[in-house]
Amino acid sequence: MTAAVIAFSRQGAELGERVASSLEVMGYQTEVRRCGRGELPGWTRANFHRDALIFIGSCGIAVRAVAPLLAGKTRDPAVLVIDEQARHVIALLSGHIGGANRLTRELARALDAVKVITTATDVRGVFAVDAWAVEQGLRIASPEGIREISACLLAGGSVRLETPFPVTGPLPPGFLMTDAGSPAALPTVRIDWQSHAEAAVLELVAPVVSLGIGCRRGTPAPLIEAAAAQLLEQTGCHPLAIARVCSIDLKADEPGLTEFCRTRHLPLVTYSARELERVPGRFGASEFVRRVTGVDNVCERSAVCGAGAGARLLQGKTSGSGVTLALAIAPCTLRFEKGELI
Repeated sequence: MTAAVIAFSRQGAELGERVASSLEVMGYQTEVRRCGRGELPGWTRANFHRDALIFIGSCGIAVRAVAPLLAGKTRDPAVLVIDEQARHVIALLSGHIGGANRLTRELARALDAVKVITTATDVRGVFAVDAWAVEQGLRIASPEGIREISACLLAGGSVRLETPFPVTGPLPPGFLMTDAGSPAALPTVRIDWQSHAEAAVLELVAPVVSLGIGCRRGTPAPLIEAAAAQLLEQTGCHPLAIARVCSIDLKADEPGLTEFCRTRHLPLVTYSARELERVPGRFGASEFVRRVTGVDNVCERSAVCGAGAGARLLQGKTSGSGVTLALAIAPCTLRFEKGELI
């Protein structure tokens, strides 16, 4: 995680260094900058890609700086404001999905300051499903549904939770499992790795699927993209469920494969032939592939290897146009603790 801190005075810069030290303990790589207000627009643009922006100064300065760059609640960074006396830490933007509320609590504790959090669910002590989704590593496929689910819970209503994954801990107040006879008319939060024809109010996707790919040298990215899209459609796998693309280390610099991963914003993880050979399980074997790569199967073995302990092959090798693909799924458990975030 990365953060950037901006200050406008000597005192603010000193506080910024204290903030940076606290952030680094939390796992953030942090840069502190003191600059004149004329430099602020350029600094904000240059750092808006970071996970968090922290302004040591007034809310007005921060609002004017970030306003031209706002892209939406699923894409904006956490934005915090801290006054120069370190009396208040204010969550200004992206409280739940961006993590500003959590960061505000932690920095207020570190600075012995008062936290200022204004999101309705936090003020009222109501479970915030979007914040929980981020904590669980889930991807939000329908962010427009967050408002309806939160409004229902704030009004004291109930929502259905629909998921194929096991759930541990008591559900938050207002949540009912679909297998507990909950009324079908209730707004639904669905958590799955699959796509569904019938949309829920809030669709959350668990990134638990690894996509294994083997390809001939020089295979262009559009062919890989077409093959992957067809595989996802055939298996019903939601595109957001793909956590990584896996292959053999011989393909680490394959232009078409790396371009495919860049376009889909997916990491490419590669393994040696020896690592792949040690993956337990039954896989389709090809002597031709063994002669070329040193292992009898690349796509299936790399998919299972990438998905990790307890993974199972979801879709065996499919091939066409010089591309082989396979899907493996990792175990997933949704965790609640006393109906709140862990």
